[in-house]
Amino acid sequence: MSRARGPLCRACLALAAALAALLLLPLPRAPAPAPGPAPAAAPRLRPDDLFIAVKTTRKNHAARVALLLRTWISRARAQTFIFTDGDDPELQRLSGGRLINTNCSAVRTRQALCCKMSVEYDKFIESGRKWFCHVDDDNYVNPAGLLRLLSTFSPIQDVYLGRPSLDHPIEATERVRGGGTATSVKFWFATGGAGFCLSRGLALKMSPWASLGSFMSTAERVRLPDDCTVGYIVEGLLGARLLPSPLFHSHLENLQRLPADAVLQQVTLSYGGPENPHNVVNVAGFSLQQDPTRFESVHCLLYPDTDWCPKPNRHDLTSR
Repeated sequence: MSRARGPLCRACLALAAALAALLLLPLPRAPAPAPGPAPAAAPRLRPDDLFIAVKTTRKNHAARVALLLRTWISRARAQTFIFTDGDDPELQRLSGGRLINTNCSAVRTRQALCCKMSVEYDKFIESGRKWFCHVDDDNYVNPAGLLRLLSTFSPIQDVYLGRPSLDHPIEATERVRGGGTATSVKFWFATGGAGFCLSRGLALKMSPWASLGSFMSTAERVRLPDDCTVGYIVEGLLGARLLPSPLFHSHLENLQRLPADAVLQQVTLSYGGPENPHNVVNVAGFSLQQDPTRFESVHCLLYPDTDWCPKPNRHDLTSR
C-alpha cells in the first residue's frame, strides 16, 4: 500500500504544478469598448445672443448717438437697439431700423426713465435673446470684451452684472397699496450710467414686476429711478445678488485714474461731458480738440482697420 502511495503523490504534485503554471499565464484581454459620443460642449455665445439697449433722448441724437454709430455700434449693429423719445427717419436709416420710439416723455424725470426701461425690458423678452445689456448714450461698449465677459456665465442662471455707484446698499421704503404699513428694504444696484447686464433666466423671473408696464408700477412702490428699480426687483424681491464688475465705467468716477494699458480690456467707458470735460480716459490718439470724448481714439486702437482711422501704427496714432 505504501508503494502505491508514492506514484500517486508524484502524480498529484505534477498536476498541482501544471495548474500553478496555468494560473501564472496572462489572461486574454477583453476588446476595448468602442468610443462613445463625446460629451456635448456648451453652446458658444454668439454676438446675436446679445440684446444691447442704448437709452437716449431726441436732443442727443446728433450730439451723442451719431458718435456711437460711427464707433462701437458699427461693430455691433445687429445686436444694438436705440431707445428714444422721438422719431428720427435719418437715425432710423443709419441704425438699420433699430431705433425704437418709446413714446415716453423727453423730460428727464424718474417716471420717464422708468418708462424707457420698461420698453427696453419688453423688447428684450420679445427678442428671445440670451442676454440683456443696458447702456446710456455716453457709453462706449467694447463688443468683443462684453462677449468675453458674458461667455463666462450661463444665461439660464441668475446673473446681474454691473458696477455699483455707491459703496453701500441703498435703503428704500416700500409703499403698500391701500395705505398699509410701509417697510424698509436694502439692496445693491448697478448704475445705469456704467451699463449693466441681465441673463435671460433672471429677466424671466422679473416678469411679474417688470413686464407689460409692471416695471413702472414697481418703481412707484419705492419711488426710485430705473436702474435702482432693477436692483430692487433682483435683490429686494427675488433674492438674487448683484455681481459687481470693475469692467463697467460711468462718468461718475474719475476716468483719468484708469491705467492707459487697461483701457482696451474694459467693457464700457464713458466721459465727463460739458460740466467736466477733462474727465476722460487717458489714451493715445487724436487730440482732445478732435476727440474730446476719446471714443474715436479708443475705437481706432481696438479696430485700426476702420476706414477713418490713421494707418501708421495702432500704438502711435497721428492726428487726422
